[in-house]
Amino acid sequence: MYLEKFKLNGKTAVITGAGQGIGLACAEALAEAGAKVVIGDLLDEAGRQTAKDIDGLYVPLDVTQEASWAAAMDATVKKYGRLDVLVNNAGIFNGKGVEEATMDEWHRLVAVNLTGVVLGTRAALPHLKKSRGCIVNTASIAGHVGSQLDPLYSLTKGGVTTFTKSTALEFGRKGYGIRVNSIHPGVIDTDMGQQTFAMRARQLGSNDTEATRKVSTAMHPIGRLGLADDIAKGIVFLASDDAAFMTGAGLVVDGGYTAQ
Repeated sequence: MYLEKFKLNGKTAVITGAGQGIGLACAEALAEAGAKVVIGDLLDEAGRQTAKDIDGLYVPLDVTQEASWAAAMDATVKKYGRLDVLVNNAGIFNGKGVEEATMDEWHRLVAVNLTGVVLGTRAALPHLKKSRGCIVNTASIAGHVGSQLDPLYSLTKGGVTTFTKSTALEFGRKGYGIRVNSIHPGVIDTDMGQQTFAMRARQLGSNDTEATRKVSTAMHPIGRLGLADDIAKGIVFLASDDAAFMTGAGLVVDGGYTAQ
């Protein structure tokens, strides 16, 4: 199989938000590449099914809670004895402007998209120092360039982008041997992608999500929307030794969206 060439045999990976979408595709891809995979999510049924399908481990994980992270790390090490890869993938989309979003909505966005990444990094760090492993953070093209329609979401993903660079530098300075990189998807045809189309339609005073889907597709020079597998393959690469000389980098997988 294609992903076997990345040789993740003997490595253990924890993926957040792995019950659906990009996280699910990533779990399947990492397992195909030989890794033992831990599915972290609050979607119990989907998480357990994914773990069953790939012969992995499901752990209930609320990325906004430090105690939940501690329990997930304990379960991982108890089951597999080590941690080599952390994929901070869990995220939510708001799609509201500065004036429209409530403070509760903003705080929730920060809790999942930013605090969750910080807590995950802190919880995984003692284990990754032992394995000299790596972290892959799911950012977004909205964290790479500005977004006129999603400024708050863009702010959180921009934070993930610079946090990735800063932790790569910090861990390098301290001699931990831990690589930290981010991946930046374009618009991906997942449940979150559908939320994007619905939000765009509402912003335009319409319920025509198909029209906004066509507009979004047209903004990708490659001629289509992204698939979860497109991002999963990029994450597997960043997690593998083939990316051994990459740290503090952002891998853009966006069908040419930000090249314009």
